[in-house]
Amino acid sequence: MVDVSSKEPTHRTAVARGRVQMASEVTTALSRGRIGKGDVLAVARVAGIQAAKRTSELVPLCHGLAISSVAVDFEVHGDSVTIEARVETVDRTGVEMEALTACSVAALTIYDMCKSMDRSMTIGDIALWEKTGGRSGTYRREPG
Repeated sequence: MVDVSSKEPTHRTAVARGRVQMASEVTTALSRGRIGKGDVLAVARVAGIQAAKRTSELVPLCHGLAISSVAVDFEVHGDSVTIEARVETVDRTGVEMEALTACSVAALTIYDMCKSMDRSMTIGDIALWEKTGGRSGTYRREPG
């Protein structure tokens, strides 16, 4: 684990995005609240938030952080759900891993709750889109 004790705490943010591809019938059922396991996006949001808070337990050399906020949002398209996780802290190291973990677990939750309708779903495009704060400054992924 990297020693961050000499760093000053700063405000840090990270945004990760991912996508779950599925049959359009599934996105229609999801949008209409007709998935047997319940409100898919509400459960996936809570799962993502919980995952962000427990990232250091899942990723072996990741620092435990005092997370200030976590937001997990979704956009339902014709044949996919896009996930965006935003995490903030005031600490000595960044929250990129927390945002990526939140996004990944939210995607897995969507898969779990919808798999009875479509086992061919795919999870992908999980990436860091933005990070701010710290010594390395701001990073923004270019679209495309």
